[in-house]
Amino acid sequence: MREHAGASRCTKDILVTNTFDDLGLAEPLRLAVKAEKYTTPTPIQTKAIPAILDGGDLLAVADTGSGKTAAFSLPLLHRLAADRGPRTPGAPRALILAPTRELAAQIGESIDAYGRGLKLRSTIISGGVGYGQQFKALKGNVDILVATPGRLLELMTRSRIRLDRVSMLVLDEADRMLDMGFVREVRKIAAACPKQRQTLLFSATMPPPIATLAKELLHDALRIDVAPRKVETRKIEQRVYFVGAADKKTLLLDLVNGPDVGQAIVFTRTKRGADRIYRHLVQEGVTAEALHGNKAQNARVKALNGFRGGKIRILVATDIAARGIDVPGLSHVINFDMPNEPESYVHRIGRTGRAGAQGIAMSFCDTSEGAYLKAIERLTRTELEVSDHPFALAPSDVMRQQPKSKAKSGPKSKSGRPKRKFGGRPVSKGRGRYRGDRPNGAPGAAARMSSERIQSEHAI
Repeated sequence: MREHAGASRCTKDILVTNTFDDLGLAEPLRLAVKAEKYTTPTPIQTKAIPAILDGGDLLAVADTGSGKTAAFSLPLLHRLAADRGPRTPGAPRALILAPTRELAAQIGESIDAYGRGLKLRSTIISGGVGYGQQFKALKGNVDILVATPGRLLELMTRSRIRLDRVSMLVLDEADRMLDMGFVREVRKIAAACPKQRQTLLFSATMPPPIATLAKELLHDALRIDVAPRKVETRKIEQRVYFVGAADKKTLLLDLVNGPDVGQAIVFTRTKRGADRIYRHLVQEGVTAEALHGNKAQNARVKALNGFRGGKIRILVATDIAARGIDVPGLSHVINFDMPNEPESYVHRIGRTGRAGAQGIAMSFCDTSEGAYLKAIERLTRTELEVSDHPFALAPSDVMRQQPKSKAKSGPKSKSGRPKRKFGGRPVSKGRGRYRGDRPNGAPGAAARMSSERIQSEHAI
């Protein structure tokens, strides 16, 4: 356990194994894992569990669904069970922070399942539950507290809980906590914990504010990066639309009002952008809703239920708010803003083309986003097919704005305008107003992406 002074270190080699028996976990935990029908640890588990058992801080970049809950829960339970020190009522020994009450509940269930053979007590503190019930739970000896930042800070201000005995602090889905505006609360909570502690930070992405937070809270931390999961057994037709920023709203409206787009998720980089686009669509008569971290819990649930039930055609969402959304038969994903992290692109387009169905991913790329497109194509090893439309920019104009890209003007057409090409690929001319917005059409081979081609160059 180390004092936190703000530095982190790069990855080191850790034993990779195909069995939980080789990870050094106590026998009750190994038996619990077998009872849960888990046989082979995931990449994040084989890397993280030995590192956490070693006692050092950890920064893990891993996708939702990668097995990260077990990656921190199992070694946390092992270490607490081995340390039979004195307990203090209302003073947990381990604290796990989660952005939502749903995730907190899932983590709590996992803790209970894995720790069934250990004499450890856990409880959950989150919104949506009366204070009285939570006050009562905290009066006893609590080994593990799973909490959402907002409710925990409320209890701290009421002097109902002490964090001076926390020896292990876990931040799960840190990027989602950022999106929901909880970073200030996280800093206050961490400051109330002892400086001598083990801190584990898990995040699906690593935006700059989370990297800064990690530097503040972690010391000499091991960083583990796990490649995004493959989009399994699906084929997704991918297209890029070169368009000026001022024309994006008009292009979006024309596309969603076309005959082939039923329901679609429209992705933006910011919460303010999601609200702005949502209002524009509604003003133009499109049934739409926004989904992001500033929305109240009941508003998020209402929006998701409306979308899943078909009452809402267009869901405008930020990356993190849309995580975990599964709508069978969703035909289109539209990237209104190109994601500035290529891994987010994989997460976004994975919302469509499920269960063997054809999916279409449309990405709007303006003059400031060419570098993002290049990064996406490098990561996915896929050339996105350029689609023509009434507001199209020449790809050379888009790429010319990138400081490291020396795009040439390219050959001229008979009209004297540059032929629209990108990376040697001609623009597809339209059938009707736009090129093939039909899931059942004949997509270009270069624009299709199968599970074998979604691979990260940042594999462990």
